[in-house]
Amino acid sequence: MLQRRRFIAATALLAAGGARAQNRDFWTLLREGANVVLMRHARTEPGVGDPPGFRLGECGTQRNLSAEGREQARRVGEAFRREGIRLDEVRSSAWCRCIDTAQLAFGRHTVWAPVNSFFDGAGERDAQTRAVLAAVRGLRAPANWMLVTHQVNITALTGENPAMGEVFVARPEADGQRLRVLARQAF
Repeated sequence: MLQRRRFIAATALLAAGGARAQNRDFWTLLREGANVVLMRHARTEPGVGDPPGFRLGECGTQRNLSAEGREQARRVGEAFRREGIRLDEVRSSAWCRCIDTAQLAFGRHTVWAPVNSFFDGAGERDAQTRAVLAAVRGLRAPANWMLVTHQVNITALTGENPAMGEVFVARPEADGQRLRVLARQAF
């Protein structure tokens, strides 16, 4: 029984150390620059997609951030400021949940159509993905671009599935066909 407790304690310490190492790598990479920083919008009210008849520019017709999501977005921004992370661009989907996330976290955004959702046929998946990849291909240190977007867009760009409010640090693959996730952080 004592050996089992020691094993569990050692495993917990290793896991905690691994989490700290990943967190340090996350911030270190961001300080180096030349990153595409992908953020899935913060937590929303329950649901999938948007209600029938939603309209861009009319937030009342969309699925929006929850109170928890607004606080989550603020925490992301506070962490980036505390860590002194440079963001040369903050680009957002036109959906209110992304605009609100960008504004609450970073105090600024530019709506950029290539990161608009293409969930449920709302956009042009392949064309939008190619446009993002082309735009970030020449990104050089110390610049970082923050793209606040949707799960479907991030998955198309990286092959990975983010949680709401999760942030990926990524760089283009050598072949230019995908972004490689170097670190990720949930807030």
